[in-house]
Amino acid sequence: MSLMNEYINKKLSGPDLESELLKLIGKYNSLRETYLFVYAAAIGKPIPSVPLEQSDFYIFRDLLSGQGVHNKVDVYLETPGGSGETAEEICRFLHTKFENVSFIISGEAKSAGTIIALSGNEILMTETGSLGPIDAQIKIGRSIVSAYDYMEWIKDKREEAEKQGALNPFDATMVAQISPGELGSVFHSLKFAEDLVKDWLARYKFKNWRFTETHNRIVTKDMKKRRAEEIAKELTNHSKWRSHGRSIKIDDLESIGLKVTRIDNDFELADVVYRIQTVCRLLFETTTSFKIFATQDNKIFRQAVPTGQPIKIPHQQAPDIAEINQVCPKCGKSHKIYAKFVNNPKIDKDFREKGFTPFPSNAKLICNCGYEIDLSGIKSQIEMQTNKKIITD
Repeated sequence: MSLMNEYINKKLSGPDLESELLKLIGKYNSLRETYLFVYAAAIGKPIPSVPLEQSDFYIFRDLLSGQGVHNKVDVYLETPGGSGETAEEICRFLHTKFENVSFIISGEAKSAGTIIALSGNEILMTETGSLGPIDAQIKIGRSIVSAYDYMEWIKDKREEAEKQGALNPFDATMVAQISPGELGSVFHSLKFAEDLVKDWLARYKFKNWRFTETHNRIVTKDMKKRRAEEIAKELTNHSKWRSHGRSIKIDDLESIGLKVTRIDNDFELADVVYRIQTVCRLLFETTTSFKIFATQDNKIFRQAVPTGQPIKIPHQQAPDIAEINQVCPKCGKSHKIYAKFVNNPKIDKDFREKGFTPFPSNAKLICNCGYEIDLSGIKSQIEMQTNKKIITD
């Protein structure tokens, strides 16, 4: 039976899955004699905060700052990428705090995620894991775009204008809105990412590289620097990988001279890592969580809190109830919920007879399809609007 089916058949709730994740982290720590930090984002969920952002660094620091007894940390990393500056802050903190930093890749760690992974003293990957070309994601107008793709588009338009003598009206309008400062910022974002990788590979990944494997020669600082430059050059060669989102697997990395530890060669460790990956994905699919930060001691789950749902509040100065129509994002089922502001048994009786359910005490609604909906945003919205506290049983 597949791991996904195994967990689905257990019909675990969101809290059950969270508990399972912490148990798996503890088991991983015992196997590797290290301290595991899980950072996973719901890649594909259309939520602006899914990519790596500065607030993530503060959570990294908060959850790991108190770990004075550990000198090793392993980071399970799954992210579509994001801020290169945040990647730098996270890596600087990790290497200041711990003597040895390793990264576990079983899903995707693209763009800024790849940059982070390349700072590790060790990179561990499963067969399903993948990195991506080195790049920076930047904000242009209201969109987040690949710096490399943006520069390539500019280059293509420049060549087209030189060849044809003019651009079509649409492209001409777009190009006219680009400032020299913006172009410079994009260029420097690309160089920033490349320089980070060169520095980190030589300083951290090759830290314990003492002798060459072929001729058993002593490895010098210049040799480490040259190897780092060669690898960075390969990973910034987008014409080779063809796509900003291209999945670069273990064999690809080893072919350009990057040594990777194959998790699948250790059956027990691989089972734990694949289970961590599966549980994280189930949490993303069955709850409103879109980002997970977890150790065996603490956890923080960022929720996509639904707001703006149809809410009916009686037009009176001191309303006793509010009615909510919450639609499940997964199956589309409509849930009729009432929130009361006074402890009146008649309200419960009347609204239950109308097919309403009371506002849950933990602000979590479990749909019949198994999806867990976080109602804390709606709770705050109602309480701010009425200036009254919701009473739950």
